[in-house]
Amino acid sequence: MSTKLPFQFKPDPAAASPLYMQLAHKLAQAIREGQYQADEALPSERVLSETLDLSRVTARKAIDRLVEQGLIVRKRGSGNYIAPKLEQPLSRLTSFSEELHQRGFKPSSRWLTRGFAMAAPDEQLSLGLTTGQRVARLERLRLADQVVMAYELSVLPEAVLPDPLKVDSSLYEHLARLGGAPVRALQHIRAINADSRLAGLLEVPVGQAVLFITRVGYLDQGQAVELTHSYCRSDYYDFVAEMRRDG
Repeated sequence: MSTKLPFQFKPDPAAASPLYMQLAHKLAQAIREGQYQADEALPSERVLSETLDLSRVTARKAIDRLVEQGLIVRKRGSGNYIAPKLEQPLSRLTSFSEELHQRGFKPSSRWLTRGFAMAAPDEQLSLGLTTGQRVARLERLRLADQVVMAYELSVLPEAVLPDPLKVDSSLYEHLARLGGAPVRALQHIRAINADSRLAGLLEVPVGQAVLFITRVGYLDQGQAVELTHSYCRSDYYDFVAEMRRDG
């Protein structure tokens, strides 16, 4: 077999881990080191087994392991592809769609609900609303190249978003057209374990750690116009902050 792989793999017969785990570790290392790029096709089980002189079962189990880790995405009838990875800086306010476009991915949304509801007490507090005021509520899955990256719930005062059904892909682009896009935001990030509903939405095992992000967006005058709760797959998301030491 003449196909050349961008890494070398030599099984260690003395290792405690089984052969498929050794191969999975080597493939994961190659992916994390950038030897394969996001959305690039991974060699097939047949190519891996013939090139590395391994059984198809070993190659398949190694790939299954990487799918479980979120490093590889299976596309039915097409093959196995390197999963997208979104590295999002914390120093600037951008939308999900803007970040993905800048990195060459195709963003999309799978809408779950778009409508109005009475503001809950925590929403009233975050958005400065009074009891009985209505809010627009947008609930959706955020996708990159058809891969589910996050589950998101956005809540906005009715005066800011009078027709939630008109939001297409980017909420911030729609708000900008209405003259009410946030210019700054406060964001809190913590880890939680996915319950059964969240795991189903994100297509991850129950109990897997996900990043829970709460963001409140403000206009220039200081008015809060957006409360968004995002549940991001930790295997697809990295948040990067630059810090400087005074003096």
